[in-house]
Amino acid sequence: MEIIKTLEDNVCKLALRGRLDTTTAPELEAELKNSLEGIEGLEFDLSDLDYISSAGLRVLLFAQKSMMGKTMVVRNVKPEIMEVFEITGFNDILTIE
Repeated sequence: MEIIKTLEDNVCKLALRGRLDTTTAPELEAELKNSLEGIEGLEFDLSDLDYISSAGLRVLLFAQKSMMGKTMVVRNVKPEIMEVFEITGFNDILTIE
């Protein structure tokens, strides 16, 4: 998986490419732990994310909990990823645009 990070107007934007699974989830979690301090918003761009496992869902849940009282948005979700969100109920937890 590739993580492309940009910071704009106190919003951390992370574009994910490839697979977010057991192998790559720790990399994203470490990036989040290093990036969340002092930001007001977090945006994920999943337009190039091909697969997400339960480990990846756990990291998104970690991010959501870490952003309590702040803004977190998930954008550009492919239909196959959206299906996983719907089956697991994550579409009710996350703000998806």
